[in-house]
Amino acid sequence: MAGPSLRAEREQIVNAARYLAEESGVLSHTGHGNMSVRVPGTTEQMLLTAVSRITRVSAENLAVVGFDGTVVDGRLDPTAAEIVAMHAVVYKHKPDVQAVIHTHSPRASTFALAQEPLPCQYEALLRFGVAEDIPVAPWGPRGSDESVRYIAETIQAHPQAMAVLLANHGLLAFGPDIMVAAARISVMEEAADMTLGAASIGGAKPFPAGALEAVRERLRQFAGSLQAFLANL
Repeated sequence: MAGPSLRAEREQIVNAARYLAEESGVLSHTGHGNMSVRVPGTTEQMLLTAVSRITRVSAENLAVVGFDGTVVDGRLDPTAAEIVAMHAVVYKHKPDVQAVIHTHSPRASTFALAQEPLPCQYEALLRFGVAEDIPVAPWGPRGSDESVRYIAETIQAHPQAMAVLLANHGLLAFGPDIMVAAARISVMEEAADMTLGAASIGGAKPFPAGALEAVRERLRQFAGSLQAFLANL
């Protein structure tokens, strides 16, 4: 059955994929990952990458999929069909989220493998709306009911979290649009790299009290600077 063309949304996903694959340097060697956006005007549909590598995303290999896994338009590779529930659970528990990205970004995934939260100790995280440590969802087989339940429980336990580490797996980030989610992936990878580097000289130190509000005030003073940055990604 043919679905909506979603030309703008397809272009946004392709642009975000290009940024992650060609500019940010945050993907694993395989380029594995998946991306989605909510379909406007629907409550339980998303536009999802139909292939398992972000490096291969194009406007043609995206599919409109129901949160229950029903393919409305296009087709999904078996490996893509397996991750529908992982994206859907974020949308179900975070109504304000409009985009979800999963990667195996190496430095952030180091924390996932260690089953340790990624500390929020890098100022750029604050500027992208990440104000607390990135929590870890316990491991479950990829795409299983168990793994999806753990993601849901982690989101519920950390309602302000803008990402979740998937134990022994990778990273799941989300945002109000696909470029914000992509930028958060990038800044989390930077934060992970710097946090691991700081460990060799005594470890990263926490922000002083009130740091988030101070950053928010600076952003208010220079309104539009973050939006301009995202527009040029």
